[in-house]
Amino acid sequence: MFSIKPYYRHKIASNIYSRSILSKSSPKICLSGNSNIIICKKQLTTKTNIKTKSKYTFFKFGIALGLGGSILYATNDSFRNSTRHIALTADRVGVVALATIRCFKLYKDTLEAVYDSPNDRNKALSETHLKAANITLKALEKNGGIYIKLGQHITALTYLLPREWTDTMIPLQDRCPQSSLEEIENMFQSDLGVSMNELFSDFNPDPVGVASLAQVHIATLRNSGERVAVKVQHPSLEEFVPLDVYMTQRVFRLMRKVFPEYPLTWLGDELQSSIYVELNFVNEAENSERTANYFKDFQNETALRIPKIVSANPRILIMEYVGGARLDDLEYMKKNKINTSDVSSCLSHIFNNMIFTPDVGLHCDPHGGNLAIRSSKSRNGRNFEIILYDHGLYRQIPLKMKRDYSHFWLSLLDNDIPKMREYAEKITGIQGEQKFRIFASAITGRDPENALHYDISKARSDDEIINMQSQLQDDNGVLEDLMDMLSRMPRVILLILKTNDLTRHLDEGLDNPLGPERTFLILANYCAKCVFDEKKENINKNYKKFSFGWAIQSIKSWWFYQRRLSSLYIYDCVMSINNFKQKLGL
Repeated sequence: MFSIKPYYRHKIASNIYSRSILSKSSPKICLSGNSNIIICKKQLTTKTNIKTKSKYTFFKFGIALGLGGSILYATNDSFRNSTRHIALTADRVGVVALATIRCFKLYKDTLEAVYDSPNDRNKALSETHLKAANITLKALEKNGGIYIKLGQHITALTYLLPREWTDTMIPLQDRCPQSSLEEIENMFQSDLGVSMNELFSDFNPDPVGVASLAQVHIATLRNSGERVAVKVQHPSLEEFVPLDVYMTQRVFRLMRKVFPEYPLTWLGDELQSSIYVELNFVNEAENSERTANYFKDFQNETALRIPKIVSANPRILIMEYVGGARLDDLEYMKKNKINTSDVSSCLSHIFNNMIFTPDVGLHCDPHGGNLAIRSSKSRNGRNFEIILYDHGLYRQIPLKMKRDYSHFWLSLLDNDIPKMREYAEKITGIQGEQKFRIFASAITGRDPENALHYDISKARSDDEIINMQSQLQDDNGVLEDLMDMLSRMPRVILLILKTNDLTRHLDEGLDNPLGPERTFLILANYCAKCVFDEKKENINKNYKKFSFGWAIQSIKSWWFYQRRLSSLYIYDCVMSINNFKQKLGL
């Protein structure tokens, strides 16, 4: 990790006269007849010479210091790098500090103002959100690096943060800074000890994708002729990540002191806990191989393809090149006769498998840039493959949390509000009616009323999304409760919420003809299996195997499980028939 190397300044010895020493040559004071003090000509001349000499000395010192510094900067790499680092650090800190002060003042003035009506307050708060978001956007773009990552994370919190913030941060998805080919070549030499020319017979200098932490180039291996994707970390990140993480945390902690009702320290903590993991591509390679090994037995349900790893180093990852179209490219799917409802089902199987199946890690960054689809005559029974990239951030969900989360969803689908409240408290530790309603809304992506009386046959409308976000601006404590809830709940739940939001957005972009019902039915199947496994485990703990009580309880739990699966299957059949009728115009 880059560190500021100390360098030694020249010590300048200067003699400062602290007292006057009287001698024969000292200035003489002559008294006139009227007792006024008269400074003699000799005294004036001596004093002027001292001042001139002093100015000349400092002038020479300034020239020497400037000349010496210029020579050091030009000839000493350590001095030059340290000077550049200090200047850039000061600039980055200044950008963050200025943006923070401006945003604080905006919110302080708005929240302390007196309004004639709630509508006036909401309008003023909305304008403040927009102004503060634009100030923050410019600061994030200026500093780049993990600040871009932070902005992208804010964009993903569509149903948790005001629309002015999430919409303003959208440009950060496509404005990631690109590292130069020279920087990449230097990194290959420093990290691997070989030149790019030794490794590759061909290397496309134009990246096929640029993200906040890395960029990807297409190349050909010299020794095998294999076409590969080369993921390289932005070299500048190593220098400033510790500073940027520290500054981000300080800003959020300061926000908590100034606005204690809006704690956002969890966002800084999550950034710190994840960024160093993501920056080590060896972790990404391990996650990729582990996930590929697990899903090779679920190809019929998922059609998942994960590129094979060729070699992995902390900042350079080489993998097989598997290209494809974006998941929202409906024209590509139509041209290749790919059924969007099948794609939606596969997506649901992939991520529900990760969330609910024991010992399977959760991919926590499934946005549109990390997923692709391609036409393929594969052995999985489908005519397409879903490609999953960027395995840098995974989380292992504790088994108890998987089971409690399953109970919550089944209670929600059964409209059993007391059970929903019970398991919401177990999952997050939240208490209070309003926080419970907020959590149900965040999990489902629906407004509180629709979340508590869930009807999977009804798709979420644009008006419902607007209504959800407008509630955050009402003077009813919803925003304060939301912020407090996010600061207290387990971090892995935040990542589950993020994954839910991203996959829900992807599914909506597919324009699935079967609507959201199919994805929720798939989710319900995974929840039912998770709860069934829990019941079997408890039966084995509480009863002797093959005893009468064990047999009765085993049959009972199996019966409830099969009954739920049957009801879900029947609902799925009815839904498919209705969809077929609509296509025929019946």
